[in-house]
Amino acid sequence: MRTVRRLLYKDIAGSVLLVLLGFLSLMFFNDFVDEIDRMSRVGAGAGKAALLATMDIPSNFYTLFPIAVLIGAIISLARLAQSSEFTILRTGGLGPARALGLLARLATVFAVLTFVVGDYVAPEFERRSDDFRVSVSSDTNAPERGAWLKDHAKVDGQERSYSVKVGRVGSGGELEDVRIYEFDAEGRLLSRTEAGRGDVDGQGLWHLQKVKRTVWNPGTPTASGSVGEVVVSEQQLDKLDWQSSLHAGVIAAAVLPAMSMSTLELYRYTAHLSAQEQSAQAHNIQFWRKALYPFACFVMVALALPFAYLHGRSGGISIKVFGGIMLGISFVVLSNVAGHLGLLKNWTPWVVAATPSLLYLGLSMAAFTWLVRYR
Repeated sequence: MRTVRRLLYKDIAGSVLLVLLGFLSLMFFNDFVDEIDRMSRVGAGAGKAALLATMDIPSNFYTLFPIAVLIGAIISLARLAQSSEFTILRTGGLGPARALGLLARLATVFAVLTFVVGDYVAPEFERRSDDFRVSVSSDTNAPERGAWLKDHAKVDGQERSYSVKVGRVGSGGELEDVRIYEFDAEGRLLSRTEAGRGDVDGQGLWHLQKVKRTVWNPGTPTASGSVGEVVVSEQQLDKLDWQSSLHAGVIAAAVLPAMSMSTLELYRYTAHLSAQEQSAQAHNIQFWRKALYPFACFVMVALALPFAYLHGRSGGISIKVFGGIMLGISFVVLSNVAGHLGLLKNWTPWVVAATPSLLYLGLSMAAFTWLVRYR
């Protein structure tokens, strides 16, 4: 069985790698052309454009890898079926359950690789790419990824609400272009704090620098009980500390686009949105899609397995590869459509994220069972 496992794993892994290299090369060329156009506007050269396109490779890898697994596995298994090698393996004792188990182990490795790249490698390269683009273009082409956040606190026994704007979060966690608006329980604006940069420690304490603070002080009540004229005061401070429940992970998750967040960052941000009574449906769906995406490798391998039970005369490898490409495209389209429908109809997020995978897994198992029993 070790020889059979080595044969299958080596052949499938080689085919998946070949398909993945083709996809990544195509995406790199497309990104390179786009970056050359952007960099030419700020006088940067092709070398910087190539570097930025290279930094997009982990994100492209994460997006394309399950489809590469499907097409590569179909190529490998169809080739083994066409040369009768898979038939010999079946005759030698490789039953359907054992074949499915062997491929499930390989799919586990693919799923772990997808998770690691999507949660750790791709987000890090995405942040570094943004920082590098800003340093090259001097903010001319910097992506607009600012975010508004909400917070609540009690100050001297009084309820306070805060609307916080963060322009950017650097790769080291530093904040840029920070604005904090403080309101009382009745929604009246009490203060506005603007800071050029800052950072947040583990206890949620914001260390702001280059601060401009504007405070609206209500006037002294008159004899009739009405409030006098509001007094506005301004301060210029080098440093200011502000305690908040908004931690660095929540802030980074809010500023980043949902596709480039890690699973943990998405979970923290959806929890924050729910705690602040904000709409979290879109990020909840994205969280479950992110959490379940590595398991798409199991679905893709299961979709490819029935092709090993097709005889060579039932169609050439090219037809089967074309069928695999169509299956992969339809899976991506269905996942995107399900996400939009779930957002519009307010469906349960985990059901929206899991339905396409479960549907295609059921389809592959039905086809596999029919081929084993009747073909």
